[in-house]
Amino acid sequence: MGQTYQSIVIKAPVEKAWEKLTDFHDMSWAAEVIEKCEKVGESQGNQAGAKRILNDAFHETLIEVNQIDRKIRYSIDQGPSPISQDEVKGYISVIRVSPATADNATFVEWSSSWTGNDAAAEEFLHPIYMALLDALKKSLS
Repeated sequence: MGQTYQSIVIKAPVEKAWEKLTDFHDMSWAAEVIEKCEKVGESQGNQAGAKRILNDAFHETLIEVNQIDRKIRYSIDQGPSPISQDEVKGYISVIRVSPATADNATFVEWSSSWTGNDAAAEEFLHPIYMALLDALKKSLS
């Protein structure tokens, strides 16, 4: 099974970081990485089943928004190589946000798992997720 894991500590309250992430259809905080976020279907961005297409390439579906645990789960249903439907199966990402310290910082974890094309997919995805975490940090500074 392939997997990737990234994390970052952001000097901002957990509520602010969580607020940025909970609308699946709004990636404006990551404009340097995500140039286009297209809503697909009628579901709202905070409802399971919401769909989006990022940069005309990544087709994703929101599986869960857990307000209590501050956790988001989504799938990549189709993407470019090396994570195309023909190369990977069962792609699930989890974003988790939690208080980091007593000084009002936030710990953000972004992990993914899939089967097939393990090393190539990890090499492709890790820098994208790191860029997204850096963009989140900048947006909250």
